[in-house]
Amino acid sequence: MSTGGETDGLRRGAVPGPRGAELPLPPAAVAGGPHEGDVTDDLKEAYWSVYDGAAAKATVGQVLARLPRIVRQIGRLAWTADRAATSAVVVLQLASAAMTAFGLIASVAVLRELFAEGPTPDRVRAAVPQLLVVVGFLSARALLEAGVAVAQARVTPKVRTALETEFLTLTAHVRLEIVDNADWHDDAYRANDRGLFYARQIVGQVVSLAAALLGLVGTAGVLGVLHPALLPLLLLSVLPVGAAAVRSARARFHSFKRWNALQRRVRVFSWLLLERDAAAELRSDTAQGALLEEHRGLTARIAEEDTRLGVSSARLALAGRAVGGIGTGITYTALGAMLIAGWLPLAAGAGAVLAIQAAQTALTRLVDVSHLVYEHAMWVDDLLAFEERCRGLQPRRSGVPAPETVKTITLDNVSFTYPGKDVPALDGVSMTLHAGQTVAFVGVNGSGKSTCARLLAGLFEPQGGGTVRWDGANVLEMDAESLQARVACVLQEPVRFPFSALANLTVSRGTLTEADPQRALDAARASGAEQVIAGLPGRWEALLSKRFRGGQELSAGQWAKVAVARGLYKNAPVLLLDEPTASMDPRAEHAVYEAVLRDSPRPDRITVLISHRLASVVGCDRVFVFDGGRVVESGTHQELMELGADYAAMFTLQAAGYRAEAGGAA
Repeated sequence: MSTGGETDGLRRGAVPGPRGAELPLPPAAVAGGPHEGDVTDDLKEAYWSVYDGAAAKATVGQVLARLPRIVRQIGRLAWTADRAATSAVVVLQLASAAMTAFGLIASVAVLRELFAEGPTPDRVRAAVPQLLVVVGFLSARALLEAGVAVAQARVTPKVRTALETEFLTLTAHVRLEIVDNADWHDDAYRANDRGLFYARQIVGQVVSLAAALLGLVGTAGVLGVLHPALLPLLLLSVLPVGAAAVRSARARFHSFKRWNALQRRVRVFSWLLLERDAAAELRSDTAQGALLEEHRGLTARIAEEDTRLGVSSARLALAGRAVGGIGTGITYTALGAMLIAGWLPLAAGAGAVLAIQAAQTALTRLVDVSHLVYEHAMWVDDLLAFEERCRGLQPRRSGVPAPETVKTITLDNVSFTYPGKDVPALDGVSMTLHAGQTVAFVGVNGSGKSTCARLLAGLFEPQGGGTVRWDGANVLEMDAESLQARVACVLQEPVRFPFSALANLTVSRGTLTEADPQRALDAARASGAEQVIAGLPGRWEALLSKRFRGGQELSAGQWAKVAVARGLYKNAPVLLLDEPTASMDPRAEHAVYEAVLRDSPRPDRITVLISHRLASVVGCDRVFVFDGGRVVESGTHQELMELGADYAAMFTLQAAGYRAEAGGAA
């Protein structure tokens, strides 16, 4: 327990002594960031990078085993988005692969004519019809591939649009206490930043994967037609190329993980150098040189990483070509032996060479796209899993609509604990609010004031017991969104909507384009926003954002007035004012409170004021004092002052500060 001397010392402004272990002297020098070793070891993994490099860690077997499920999943998304376009992609892709195979067979027929006996002019003339057939197949393939591209262009945006619409619809309606959870917030941004991005790309990647696979199968089929013994030779030729492609793809994914970590650190310094909020202090501290030095060091390491990857890729490509060359040499030697032994005509041997070269190209493409599809599918899976999770976190959409008006709101032994927290934010709170009343919630930060207000607004629901009732009806039996529509909330940090001045008011009624002119003007006058809007070019139609040409920028105090006007325009039976005037000057604050709380009281509205400035709550009908999630005092200002407890102490402390300033000025 503190002694009287310690208390007097605190009142005189003395700084309390250290608690616990003393802090040692800091080192004379410290690195601004990691300069040795792997930079990824020094960084906490960002929420949006959890699957980066996954394809590099998976075995070839894991990639191949998962690809069929991925193709089915993407196929279902595409089928749902546009059945006709999806069917066209499948049919046209199969037909294109068939044209490739027929083209190879027709090429063998051309070679057969060219290698036949007889005068050269006769052989060339005999080959012309077959050559026209080859041209026809190639032209048909080109048309079919164009058709695939057109059908893909139709279905891909629809997949992205459907996923994005579903994602935003679900996240925009998730219950507020879930949004306040940091883990959910990270998951939401990861799904938005990565899941939706790769959902748009992966359709085309799956199409490319199918094309490469069908091309490989088609060339293998042609070789089987020419001679069954050519199939083992195909494996001998393409497997070394495939192994090199796998190594090269994995090296790229590993390098991207390192490169991405370096880029994250660079962005920190770039943000500080460019951010408007940091500009004044950056220049005052003359810290530009220090930040630029760190930036240069990191960009140098990025350049080194790019060089390392380029050299590594070149070496892998050289090794792959060397091993592949040996395999190809063995293949061609075996082809020559088959030609000499008479097992294979010369034309068929030349056609086999063309097929093997096409198979090598298709296999390299197949490996590259497989790794991309494998990793990007993880992001799409993450997006779909997040959407499914959000479906279980939606507010109630069943039950009776909330009443248009309310006479009493009763909280009976209400408790609430935020997700991930052990200590309840509210613990057994009970109160009754009546229409026509203005009540105040006061207390230190974290005492439960705002949480209680959110329960009143229907943004939170009781957890761990207790009920909230509107005119005796339990709010849990009401449609959640209809309840929220009956409450107007004005917050300390209001949303600065980048819309017109008028739309910044009408948005509280769920519209950006329609307004009640008289209600808008009345709300602007009562809040003090009238003079703000009158001074804007275009007035009601002025855009309140510098993102737009001719857009206007408001000060924090001006935005606060607009936010109060927004709350008044909603014309709801419950009005919650959560520190709405914190950024206003004293005169503007006084005018708002006089207009909202005293000059135009509404007998059909319950007004709740949350404020740290206790002078503003003096005229309230009832004051509730919160501490540790409980209501520890309640009554009128006079009753609480006479009680001489927490409220009286806080009010006396604030009043003493003003009296001291007045005495100093005198």
